[in-house]
Amino acid sequence: MKILVLGGTGNVGSKVVRQLRALNHNVIAGAPANGINSFTGEGLAEAMQDTEVVIDLANSPKTDDESSMNFFETTGRNLIAAEINAGIKHHVVISIVGADKMTNLGYMRAKKRQEDLIKESGLPYTIIRSTQFFEFVAFITQMATQGNEVYAPGTKFQPIAVDEVAGFVVKFALGEPLNATVEVAGPESYPKSEFIKKYVAYAEPSKTVVETGKNEYFGIEVPQDSMVPGANANLGKVHFSEWLEKQV
Repeated sequence: MKILVLGGTGNVGSKVVRQLRALNHNVIAGAPANGINSFTGEGLAEAMQDTEVVIDLANSPKTDDESSMNFFETTGRNLIAAEINAGIKHHVVISIVGADKMTNLGYMRAKKRQEDLIKESGLPYTIIRSTQFFEFVAFITQMATQGNEVYAPGTKFQPIAVDEVAGFVVKFALGEPLNATVEVAGPESYPKSEFIKKYVAYAEPSKTVVETGKNEYFGIEVPQDSMVPGANANLGKVHFSEWLEKQV
């Protein structure tokens, strides 16, 4: 099967490409560096010739409100037009658990708009909403650090390993279009402060974690359960502590 993976050289995309090629699929890793740009439209028509499945993992290079909305609106419309013209049989896109609940965040509004565009397109689709990645906990910790203290919010949190996200993307991409949204998440749910404590103990033990008890995402108030999936989520098997032990 010929499959186009947009964002195919990125963190998730490169793993998806590798897994699909291991299954002997004909995979194009779409990226601007490879002459395939979903934002400008460059190379899309050529890449979609004889393609059955398009997996959209491309991400906005900037996360401010205006840039992210412009990116996902533009890429969404470009992809839909090219896919309709090419007769694509399955559009798969990765989104974020809670995108519909954290609408006071511009980036989340942009991801929700991306979802809505594909729902309205008439194309067969599967939307995969993922929780935050384990790999993101380091950045969250960095942004929450002031001096020697890390101010950790109490928002519910259920992150997942990137490798497992890639596995779920491959699974759903090779299946029939669901014309629905599915969720993927890690196997354990705790307040975000617990994951930050584990990370700090592993990577920066000299720092002190201060639990704020607030429900926040980078200092912006969000609903307490906005970053955890619903009851029917597809759960990974790798626990955060296991993942930490394997980090160099």
